[in-house]
Amino acid sequence: MNSKIRVGAVSYLNTKPLLYGIEHSSFIDSIELSVAYPSLLAKQLQNSEIDIALLPVAAIPGIDGAHIVSDFGIASDGNVVSVALFSKEPIEDIDTVYLDYQSRTSVRLAQLLLEQYWKKDITFKQAPENYIDLIEGNTAGVIIGDRALQQLNNFPYVYDLSAAWKAHTGLDFVFAAWVANRPMSDDFIADFNAANAVGLSELDTVIKQNPFPWYDLKTYYKENIRFVLDEHKKKGLNAFLEMIQ
Repeated sequence: MNSKIRVGAVSYLNTKPLLYGIEHSSFIDSIELSVAYPSLLAKQLQNSEIDIALLPVAAIPGIDGAHIVSDFGIASDGNVVSVALFSKEPIEDIDTVYLDYQSRTSVRLAQLLLEQYWKKDITFKQAPENYIDLIEGNTAGVIIGDRALQQLNNFPYVYDLSAAWKAHTGLDFVFAAWVANRPMSDDFIADFNAANAVGLSELDTVIKQNPFPWYDLKTYYKENIRFVLDEHKKKGLNAFLEMIQ
């Protein structure tokens, strides 16, 4: 019988430091690591196809037994850069928004902010594969992850959703956390945290291994992304989950 814990993660640039630590420690021998896009990870965890996922936090309430099992995740305190609303017209003129299918958290955050912060009555559309090409006129789009970083200089209006959340609530924001659907031992959690931490101590190596000409990864990893889920992050997470229920 296979006793390895099945761990699912995404392979965006924002997770590379965490994955580096997991992949470059002896801890890797005790797990089965797989990668998928965020919304698929939620389905896999819900169906018990994996045991732990770096999960978009908006998916947590919909999964039986879901609970955070690590001190690490993907969070921000102000500008996160890689989760934004992109448009060719100012927010005042936007009436339609394409929603990136890859992350439920970013979608819910965009919907919440457009309603509560920007006070907009928006028509939301499910984004097709080529939706970035369809962002024209009064139609904007939520773009996340590496694709967002690649598009920063291609649109005159880029509204950082984490910065808007901070302006709206005064709180930090958590995009993803390591979530399990069943209890994990204290020893496993300690080893898992230690493996995650390794990557954060090796950021220069992670950057060197992932050349990315569109945005400075040192800035991204050290100023935009917050990898430790401290009490400020958890307070923001709880507020967000309450708002979207």
